Amino acid sequence: MIYTVSRGDTLYKIAQSYNTTIEKLIQDNGLTRPNDLVVGQNLIIPSNNPSTYTVVGGDTLFKISNRLGVSINDILKINPQITNPDQIQIGQIINIPNTKLSIEVNGYAIANISESTLSRTLPYLTYLSIFSYQAKSDGSLYILYGDSLITQSGQNSVAPIMVVTNIGDSGGFDSDIANTILTNTQTQNIFINNIISILNAKNYYGVDIDFEYLYPTDKENYINFLRNLKAQLVANNKTLSVAVAPKYRDNQSGILYEAHDYRAIGEIADRVIIMTYEWGYVYGEPMAISPYSEVNAVLSYAVTRIPSNKILMGMPNYAYDWILPFSPGTSATTLTNTQALELAIDNGAVIKFDTKAQTPYFNYTDASGKLHVVWFEDAKSIQARLSLVSKYNLAGVSYWTINNFNAVNWTVLTDMFNVKKVL
Repeated sequence: MIYTVSRGDTLYKIAQSYNTTIEKLIQDNGLTRPNDLVVGQNLIIPSNNPSTYTVVGGDTLFKISNRLGVSINDILKINPQITNPDQIQIGQIINIPNTKLSIEVNGYAIANISESTLSRTLPYLTYLSIFSYQAKSDGSLYILYGDSLITQSGQNSVAPIMVVTNIGDSGGFDSDIANTILTNTQTQNIFINNIISILNAKNYYGVDIDFEYLYPTDKENYINFLRNLKAQLVANNKTLSVAVAPKYRDNQSGILYEAHDYRAIGEIADRVIIMTYEWGYVYGEPMAISPYSEVNAVLSYAVTRIPSNKILMGMPNYAYDWILPFSPGTSATTLTNTQALELAIDNGAVIKFDTKAQTPYFNYTDASGKLHVVWFEDAKSIQARLSLVSKYNLAGVSYWTINNFNAVNWTVLTDMFNVKKVL
């Protein structure tokens, strides 16, 4: 469950009320300053459904079923010792089935991720997508030194994924580099052969193609490239995932969207990562980074074009701090979600919650008298977004990025789902 902090609350009072401990509240919520709670702060108190249950006086299987949210039939399936469901004994230990849905979890990691953050995060992942091998216009790729990440992922039963982008020397996505690869058959063949060579040499599980800001005229060229690549991947027993922009409709205009054909990509790829974040972005107007209402709208369209069991929903793992009033051309400051909460504590802010966006935010005034607004993620917003996985029967989720450890995110995720492993 989610608990919203009120004025006068302490961890001691909350722990007493919900039969837990202060230490567990701190650990589950990643609280760096546990003595400083913020009004409006949302805390996760995991359900912690038991794997076994000891029968007490007055119990019946019907009552136990209702209390734990598990069907009587499911209880009986894993308790063959119960020969008469109407006769259970006080003190009898009953096995309780785990009814949580198992999902895939991808995490994008930039190669400079710290050893500590990586080791703490890997248990929660299905895939580790190592960012990124950058394409060159001659079909070669800039070599990424992420071998230690590949080794550690394998040691933790996490499948390492090679991420390939069209990021240019300037640091931004380069439409021209992509165009050259997509339109020149010889260059494309070299490019695909180089991808396959790296996949096999480094023992990657598969490749993730993250080509963004493609020229609209390259729409069919992009699909043809993905088909060509997929054929080579199948021959080498490797998988293909493709990252796509968040669209609401087929004919959505804009260079970010037009070349990403959901239906065609969904037919080719093994997984489609929908980048459902950056509505609030660093140079844009202040708003939630990943509003529930917008993510829901994107997914409602996406599942009509892509098999839902191929979709990984994008999840942001960062926050933005804007100066108000917003002035076009100015940029927000990027924060971790932990930094955002500490900023609220330092400034005595009250955290508010936007019900449409299902996202927390707060205001504060800095030392120079400037007003700020911070949009971030917390237990309640994470839980709301993750509920869409079940609503649309998705394969799972994909985090951008895992370079900062956010304990509460993983507590919420594992309270709702089991993490599927493919290795």
